[in-house]
This record gives sequence, structure tokens and C-alpha cells, in this order.
Amino acid sequence: MRRNRVDIITMGCSKNLVDSERLMRQFEAHGFVCHHDSDTPRGEIVVVNTCGFIGDAKEESIQMILQLTQAKEAGQIGRLYVMGCLSERYRRQLETEIPQVDGYYGKFDYMRLLDDLGMAVADDCRGQRTITTPSHYAYLKISEGCNRHCAYCAIPIITHRHISRPMEEILDEVRWLVAQGVRELQVIAQELTYYGMDIDGKRHIAELIDRMADIPGVRWIRLHYAYPNKFPMELLEVMRRRDNVCKYLDVALQHVSDNMLSRMRRDTTSEETYQFVRDLREEVPGIALRTTMMVGFPGETEEDFNQLMDFVRWARFERMGAFAYSEEEGTYSARHYKDDVPEEVKQERLGRLMALQQEISAEIEHAAVGKTMQVVIDRRDGDYYVGRTQYSSPEVDPEVLIRVGERQLRRGAFYNVRITGAEEFDLYGAVLGLSRYR
Repeated sequence: MRRNRVDIITMGCSKNLVDSERLMRQFEAHGFVCHHDSDTPRGEIVVVNTCGFIGDAKEESIQMILQLTQAKEAGQIGRLYVMGCLSERYRRQLETEIPQVDGYYGKFDYMRLLDDLGMAVADDCRGQRTITTPSHYAYLKISEGCNRHCAYCAIPIITHRHISRPMEEILDEVRWLVAQGVRELQVIAQELTYYGMDIDGKRHIAELIDRMADIPGVRWIRLHYAYPNKFPMELLEVMRRRDNVCKYLDVALQHVSDNMLSRMRRDTTSEETYQFVRDLREEVPGIALRTTMMVGFPGETEEDFNQLMDFVRWARFERMGAFAYSEEEGTYSARHYKDDVPEEVKQERLGRLMALQQEISAEIEHAAVGKTMQVVIDRRDGDYYVGRTQYSSPEVDPEVLIRVGERQLRRGAFYNVRITGAEEFDLYGAVLGLSRYR
């Protein structure tokens, strides 16, 4: 155990990561040295920021807590605290079952940890974070919670109703991030297109992104986690008009058959879903769409699944993930439906769907060969520099590999790159020169 050291371990999504970064900045303001996601935590204070979305994520968080309680008993770490989604939902059970933890905090009261440790929240650090991502990009959370009631989803149970951050507060954070060297913003929310509805009943996401794009130094803005129902189409006009708003949209569609969309309580239809994809591609030519699909939801027939396969063949999503339905207690589907699709059928359908997407991804990536694209360099990995185009989000999307040569590339710099080769999920390229921007 090392004095004056704090270890923070983040489980789950990028929204949790932002919370961890805010807490780290507060600890640093009080003189602590913070480590994030260390393989060997040794802090006198260790905080686990947990995920409680689906069964596998909950189990992973619990295993991490148990592992750290053993480290505490062995004297390798000091006090142990737990925060985040898992403890927001299951705090009482966790306090009973894992009493070795020194304190549990939820999704929204985690700053109380500082008070409990005898440290006041540092006012001059409000709105600031310790960036744990590569210094040229950061995640920007614009709201909390979700007002949707999809049948399978536990998120509204955990995070409660949608709350938008004030626009000026967000823009001030963008200016602060730019001053720290951030050039690329990953805008995140559970449902970003709902932004502003809780303030005055209007969707203000287009205005927010337009104003964000005006801030000098913002090179790329990428949008994550939209919802198809009542999508604010004026956002597409901003995306089309602004060069620094990436032609990229992450919108989870989940399924396409009317039977499944109705049972999932998605508030849309198959026809509307097809038209939505058409509209996105027509309004923003060249847009890269990322989506998520679910197989094996209660009542899914082979016909429902075949409709999903046909839709994916038609839509040709540039990026797509998929998962098999897992029942989550407290959700509408857990209360009202029987989990009646056998696990082997779920996995077989998942395999077929992802095999189809693999073929589509390979064709899309090969179509890029010969084109010149703007690429930001994220890191060096062995004999290659690794970067991304505007059509790829960090960690989850295809990357561009550039062989290390006489020219040294800078992490966080943007280059014009000619694409020379492609694999199923990655591209290869050669640098033509530095890409200039205002």
C-alpha cells in the first residue's frame, strides 16, 4: 500500500469514465496522486466505479470488488469504496453481502465520498477532469438518465429521468478541454437527441452541437447514443454543414420486425425504421452509421429474425454490434414476458447476424482503398502508427494502420492518408502530409 495514492477503476461505459475523471481531479486537488485502471492497485484509497447494465457487466463488477477486498485483507491496499450503477441499484444488498467495503455510493452522490473522507469539494475544480484518454480526445457527457421505457432496459431504473446539463456549462467545459489540448469530442448521453426536452420541452441538440462547432480548436465532434423515434432532423443539417462535425452517428435500432419493435416498446415501426435510415443517408451523404441489434428477445420467431437479417443486408451499416437478450430483473420484459428463446438459438442467431455484418464490413473497408482520408494518430503499436478517420470512434471501430518509416508521426496530429489496403475491420495507409485546419 502506498500513502498519498488513489486508485480508481472504471467498469462499463464512457459515461462512467467521465465520472471517474471528475473524481480523480478532486483527489488531485487535495494532493493525492491518482492512478486509473492500474493492473496492480496499491492506493491507500481505492474506488471502483461499477457497471450494472446487464448480467455479465454486473458479474464483472462484483468480481472486481471481491478481488479488491482480498487485496485489502492482505494489506496491499487501504480503504475500499464502491460507486456507480451497480451500487446505485443494489446498495443495500452489497452492504450486506460485501461488508468489507468501507463505503458504497451511487451514480449521483459519489462526490459525498470526499466529505466522508474529510475533504471538501474543491470549487475551483468544478467542471474539470483528469483526462484518462489520449490527450487529444475526450468524452463529453451532456445529460444523465433516460425517459424511454424500452422493455429490456434497466438503465432508466438505475439512472432515473433524463436531466440535461445547462448549455453554457457544457460549452464552458468544451473550452476548458480545448485548453488542455483536446481536439476531438465524443459527445455522449444515454439519449442525446432528447437534450433540452426537460428544460423547455424542445430538443436543443442541434443548437448545442452548432455552438460547440464554433469553438476554436474543436477539430472533430462525434455523436453517440441517439434514438430513432422523434429524431431531430435539424441535427443532420448541422452535421452536413459543419466540417468539424463528423459524418458519424451512433443510433441503436435493436430490431426491425413490427412484432419485436412492439414487444420491445420501441415506439416505432418497421416502415418508419427503414425510412429513418433512408433519411439519414439522403440528408448526410457519406454518413457512417453505427448501430446495435438484439437477438433472442422473448417471442422472437425465425421470421422476425429473418426480417432483421434482410434489414441489415439492405442498410449496410458501416459499424454494427449485436448481443443476445439477457433478462434483467425489474424491467418490463422480465415482469411481462417469458424468456422463451433457447440460449442455443440465441447464440446461433447472433453468430449468423455477426457473420453477415463481417461480410458487409469487409466490403465497405475494401471500398476505401485508393481514397485519401483525414486520419488522427492515436498511438504507436509495434511497427505501426494507429489512427482513425472521422468515421471511427475510439476503441470500438476500425482503425487505420500506417507502417512506421522515416517520417515520425505525432500522436493527436491529423494527417492526409491514402488508403492502400484493407482487412475486414481495419485499413492500411500511407501519409501524404499534415492535414491543416483553422
